[in-house]
Amino acid sequence: MKKSLKKLTGFALAAALTVSAALTVQPVNVKAEEVKPEETHITILATSDVHGRFMPWDYAMDTANTNGSFTQLYTLIKKVRAENPNTILLDAGDVIQDNSAELFNDQPKSPMMVAMNEIGYDAWAMGNHEFNFGLDIFEKVTGQFNSTKLAGNVYKENGERFLPATKVVEKAGVKVGIIGMTTPLITDFEKDTDHLKGLVVKDPIQETKKAVQELDGKADVMIGLMHMGLDNENSLPGTGVSDIANAVPQLTAIFAGHMHKLVTSATVNGVLIGEPDKYGTHISRIDLTFVKQDGKMVLKNKVATAIPVKGKDGTPAVSDADLEKELQPYHEFARKDANIVVGELKGKNNLVPANEMKGVPAVQVQETLLSDFFSEVMLYYSKADVVAHQIDNDKAKLDVGPIRKKDIAYNYQFALGEITNYKVTGKDLKDYMEWSAGYFNSTRPGDVTVSFDPKRRASKYSTDDFFGGVKYEIDLSKPYGSRITNLRRMDGTAIQATDTLTLGMNSYRMDALLAKGGALDGRKFEKTWTSKAESAFGETGGTIRNRAIAYLQDVKKGVYEPQIQQNWKIIGVDTTSKERADVVDLVNAGILVVPTTEDGKYTNIASINILDAATAEEVAALATAAKVDPSLLTDVQTKGDLYHKVNEAVKASAKPEVTEPAPVEKPSTKPTEPSTVPTVKPKPVNPAKPVNPAKPVPTKPATPSVKKAQITADFLNVRTGASAKAKVLAAAPKGSIFEVTGTAPYGWLQINYHGKTAFVYGTYVKMLP
Repeated sequence: MKKSLKKLTGFALAAALTVSAALTVQPVNVKAEEVKPEETHITILATSDVHGRFMPWDYAMDTANTNGSFTQLYTLIKKVRAENPNTILLDAGDVIQDNSAELFNDQPKSPMMVAMNEIGYDAWAMGNHEFNFGLDIFEKVTGQFNSTKLAGNVYKENGERFLPATKVVEKAGVKVGIIGMTTPLITDFEKDTDHLKGLVVKDPIQETKKAVQELDGKADVMIGLMHMGLDNENSLPGTGVSDIANAVPQLTAIFAGHMHKLVTSATVNGVLIGEPDKYGTHISRIDLTFVKQDGKMVLKNKVATAIPVKGKDGTPAVSDADLEKELQPYHEFARKDANIVVGELKGKNNLVPANEMKGVPAVQVQETLLSDFFSEVMLYYSKADVVAHQIDNDKAKLDVGPIRKKDIAYNYQFALGEITNYKVTGKDLKDYMEWSAGYFNSTRPGDVTVSFDPKRRASKYSTDDFFGGVKYEIDLSKPYGSRITNLRRMDGTAIQATDTLTLGMNSYRMDALLAKGGALDGRKFEKTWTSKAESAFGETGGTIRNRAIAYLQDVKKGVYEPQIQQNWKIIGVDTTSKERADVVDLVNAGILVVPTTEDGKYTNIASINILDAATAEEVAALATAAKVDPSLLTDVQTKGDLYHKVNEAVKASAKPEVTEPAPVEKPSTKPTEPSTVPTVKPKPVNPAKPVNPAKPVPTKPATPSVKKAQITADFLNVRTGASAKAKVLAAAPKGSIFEVTGTAPYGWLQINYHGKTAFVYGTYVKMLP
């Protein structure tokens, strides 16, 4: 979508984005106008992990994205404030990174800060990504925020807090204490950098307890605002808000973040918890009802809900026109940068082939030129023996022609991903690769599709890793932990368990592998190099995105002609059976659906099997979806039989009528009607008798007969009349046997079809003895 937002103001993508308040702002148990005189109602809203979405636009793709943004959130926030003026607005972190927000680090203003100030946030807890660019950028960008920044567990080396731990917001006489914490894992995320130089990150549980003591007597309720998920991250104690709730029951509620999950309402140890997912798609909402007792405001009730940007019918919230106008210059700046051409893809092949089957992303189940490209870039700069990376976009695409910056960002979506080299053994590498292969389900005899483990499919980042610099197969017929076969160097030399190798990969992934319960738990590796080191390419230049751009411009001189490495493939799944071809046809036609999670969010979580028995329910459901008469499928035994017969029936019904001749009508004084049958017009039996295929030939009832006939064509249409224009009742498959009850002119047979009189063309049946 190339149109400027100047023409779409209001998002003003105009009527296309309009939505009623009823679709977007969810009702709560206690509405402001219903509050009893002695009750006070406070609403607290929280966003988190907006990650650069200041406008409803995806700058990596340079196209509109109305799933969530500050301008849309503002529309919803205004509605809530109108409903209840006693509303507090918070954010739980990760604001200034991603979706090209980093472009503004060296500009006078950040659009994210412009948006937050205009919307009117009361407090903002720092996320780990706020620290990605060092403290100078941190101060420059977050310093533009007009309200209170919180990070109670981050201290200066001299013992002073880096930022406040608390803020008290008073509404309608109720004092709400806000306690802000960030994930303690920022020390891991930023290790080997100077981004936290002079800072000490402490345990958020102990710091929350300290903050509670500091608020004693100053607040009627205490609310946690924490850049941590509901559960512990990487199984590390004290990294999730559930642990905080269990340790600090004095908290009324916690707004969580960081893990990019939607938690509408959860309760842990009496503490109410909500998390608003990611990218501005939701707002977490907690409504508190108070009564005054003995001169104090006492909490009577608390309810957590979530407000989606998109309504149940998929209609997005409108984008606030005034805020959109204020942000327009930043939008145009980011779009211009995204469209800078950095190279040209030459040759006949796009970097990602089209999906063979709808719902099964080719980029995840086979080697592609795109995965080879990123491996090539990483190998070139790291000089490692082996490299590993991920593609977090099922819709990855890079076609022959100009390559723009946005194309690189779109296809490698982890903006901060870098290359770090580790010294590992052949066993370490294979164990890592086995873990990666666990992204797939094991296959059984008869499986004709590769599918994904549901839990791994739903993880925050893709855990399907690609390995460059080595050759291997993934045998899915083997159990988890034993799937990597024939592991060897590119020259064919086998990699032994004791071999020493240099592995280049993203450090965030390595941290997850080394964490408790990870594939490499308990091991330690020497780190020999990182692309983000000042001696290499620096914090910004060292990202895989920017290395890919530099590779195209500096190494390939603006022209890239890819060569497939043919270094890996998946085996242990049937890709040659005729029934698999039927599955492909039916899935792509929307008749057969690739299994998904219950909410439909994640596709391809189970393989399609052709040897399993077909149940009556499955036969009926597929017949309905394909609009095939289920009586034609009564003899199917396996799902493969079912898929094949349904597919043949669908094909037969879609073919033009070429087998049934146009009948001859008796002489008529009316003008001859033109034939609409796509076949060669037969010679008239008598020139005086014009052909009129549109009019069925009247038939005389035939003498009942018990003769039977069997269909010899692959499929034959069963019709309501003896005419090529008569309504089709069904497409009967080859071998079907019918009772013949009579004959009709021009070679038609009258048959008994499930108790009804019907007709088939006699040329394609044989009479049985």
